[in-house]
Amino acid sequence: MMAEIHTSGAVLTDLIGLTRDELTTELSALGLPTFRTGQIWHWLYHRGETDFAEMTTLAKPLRGQLAERFTVGRLETAREQRSVDGTIKWLFRFADGNEAETVYIPEEDRGTLCVSSQIGCTLTCSFCHTGTQRLVRNLTSGEIVGQVMAALDAMESWPSNKEGRPITNIVLMGMGEPLYNLDNVAKALKVISDNEGISISKRRITLSTSGVVPEMHRCGAETGVNLAISLHAVTDAVRDILVPINKKYPLADLLQACRDYPGVHNARRITFEYVMLKDLNDSITDARALVRLIKGIPAKINLIPFNPWPGSPYECSDPATIEAFAGVIMAAGYPSPVRRPRGSDILAACGQLKSESQRLRKRDREALPPRPWPSRWNR
Repeated sequence: MMAEIHTSGAVLTDLIGLTRDELTTELSALGLPTFRTGQIWHWLYHRGETDFAEMTTLAKPLRGQLAERFTVGRLETAREQRSVDGTIKWLFRFADGNEAETVYIPEEDRGTLCVSSQIGCTLTCSFCHTGTQRLVRNLTSGEIVGQVMAALDAMESWPSNKEGRPITNIVLMGMGEPLYNLDNVAKALKVISDNEGISISKRRITLSTSGVVPEMHRCGAETGVNLAISLHAVTDAVRDILVPINKKYPLADLLQACRDYPGVHNARRITFEYVMLKDLNDSITDARALVRLIKGIPAKINLIPFNPWPGSPYECSDPATIEAFAGVIMAAGYPSPVRRPRGSDILAACGQLKSESQRLRKRDREALPPRPWPSRWNR
């Protein structure tokens, strides 16, 4: 669905999030030739331009014509917070007043942007703060792409081929389950990975799922991006508690879907995410069971020290326990990095995301005044 912006009585179509084909269709309705698609695409996604008047490779009358029909939207930044470790988190507000979060994580060899795909989540994973917020709605392709563009704006990273640009990698690991919004996610990734625009290579994009098995093959076939699995347990009994979707798609089905994921091989491994929870899933026995579970799957395992949030029922495993667990995995031949918590001082770490958006009837949502930032900010 294309976004429409109402301004001064006119209804303008937002171009952000449209695929090349959709952009061509919109322009052809104005009688414009197809080569205009490439020109405008360049201004939108390579230069990051929002003002048609500044698109100087287009004739001035055409720029005026475009401004009468279209807009180039940007998300509103409701709040920005910066961690002492360089992590940045943004709360972005959408046109309907709902909000979602995006996180930038700087590292020595890369800069990763963690993007949300939904407002809230349906999955109620018991260790995850986002799971305590009910699903409000899916994000549109424009809202997903918009997070990337707003981050690029904030970090002054245009044009997209700017030397040393800070954002090199994208992970769909923010709020929501991407495979429950695959149509919009796939469309957004097509825009983000286009090499004549934002140009983030598919090899540098990772989609994380809690295990929506029926959509996994389609995800690989349509997006071509890397896959990460929120695993977190080695038995159905424990995973049923931590990741309740396991009751619908148990471990055996999930792991078979991993083996069948299109394009998986030793150079393109599946990442298994495993949050370390004290006395629940962190024993040497669990580590050995994990090795058996993933046997034959080209994989690496990200061990994630649990990041606490207000009211969370779990504790993080002790450092020595995590190191011993990692030792078993590495001895079996699997890379097993321990993910260093980032942005925990601003509640920006893995599993801490949460916004204040609630599902409201349309008329109630439209009546809401602008809200001040909540003092009980959680992420």
